[in-house]
Amino acid sequence: MSVLVVGVSHKSAPVTVLERLALDPESAQKLVADVVGAEHVTEATVISTCNRLEIYTDVDRFHGSVEAISRLLIERGGATTEAMLPHLYVHYDDGAVSHLFRVAAGLDSMVVGEGQILGQAREALRLGQELGTVGPALNVLFQQALRVGKRAHAETDIDRAAPSLVTAALERAVPVVGDLHGARAVVVGAGSMAALATATLARAGAGEIVVVNRSMTTASRLAEEYAARAAGLVDLERELVGADVVVSCTGATGVVLSRDLLARARGAQADPARPLAVIDLALPHDVEPSVADLPGVQLFGLARLADELRVAEVAPGIDAVRDIVTQEIAAFTAARRQASVTPTVVALRTMATTVVDSEIARLDGRLPDLDPATRAEVLQTVRRVADKLLHQPTVRVKQLANETGAVSYAAALAELFALDPDAVDAVTRPGARP
Repeated sequence: MSVLVVGVSHKSAPVTVLERLALDPESAQKLVADVVGAEHVTEATVISTCNRLEIYTDVDRFHGSVEAISRLLIERGGATTEAMLPHLYVHYDDGAVSHLFRVAAGLDSMVVGEGQILGQAREALRLGQELGTVGPALNVLFQQALRVGKRAHAETDIDRAAPSLVTAALERAVPVVGDLHGARAVVVGAGSMAALATATLARAGAGEIVVVNRSMTTASRLAEEYAARAAGLVDLERELVGADVVVSCTGATGVVLSRDLLARARGAQADPARPLAVIDLALPHDVEPSVADLPGVQLFGLARLADELRVAEVAPGIDAVRDIVTQEIAAFTAARRQASVTPTVVALRTMATTVVDSEIARLDGRLPDLDPATRAEVLQTVRRVADKLLHQPTVRVKQLANETGAVSYAAALAELFALDPDAVDAVTRPGARP
């Protein structure tokens, strides 16, 4: 089995494409179910964020599976194959491991080094576990990726250099509205991104924060945590009057903040042209793009943020994170290669034990009067001979497994000793014992 990743991100596609691929929890579950139902796929889960959708699978064949998974993404995007295919990328086997480790460490994020991706990777693992679509291969891979991400943040200065997408967006709002200290802020939504926005605004000393959400219960829960005020979505227009900053991240399927609604709110305040920064972090977008045409309004959507955040990776800690990722990739792939020969080694030693037992049984038949002490000595000697004969081949096959090249030393070992393929496969089955 090998890991296969098929995905699309801010690096490969514009926001318009990412919007069409955005998943809510229900559609994420359906996509995973469709993927794991494809031929050649044994395990599956997805990482779904505001700037990426990646399908992680364990497959027994590359070509058939990559075609099926790509087709599911293309259908999800609602576009022709010719329009979508250039935006997709594929990583396979060691390349898939390398990609996930880079993602978990924040090296592939829109804001390099941001820590939110760790939670999103953890959510992908949880989703697959809940659906029963993550097995041994993806479980081990994602657990290790989470450890890589934690190392990156614990052992380097990447946290100082890599604010979250919310923080980066709010930093870009400051030249528009001035210092956020004392500002009036409206957060539309109450999910994880909205919670991060509320927390960031609270730390910045915003004078008033209003959490607006369809569910007042959810809005109140978030507002209470940060001494903010809660309001229902029906009151959005009223809450926008006099606002300095609006952050919208609802995950809704349609526009939440229209130009007409904002224009009415702006018209009800003393200065209709008062500076206002509107930050739209939702996919699909929450805010009607034409709000940017209103006097005094600056709109920061994901497309604009992506353009502004594409800067050279020269922040403190980047090189150290890259070193950690390189070390972890090398260690993980070496362990995988060694593990891949373990079933063959176990099958070989099992065969040797069977031969020894058979010969001792034959000896018992020919020398029935052999005293127990002598029989035990003979048995121990034969076993030592078998162990010594097998020691060097098994050590070398594990060493050679780490070398690059097309040769399968495990397969060669199985062929040389005429090992039963079923015996080798049995070692990898759940409940099998060496």
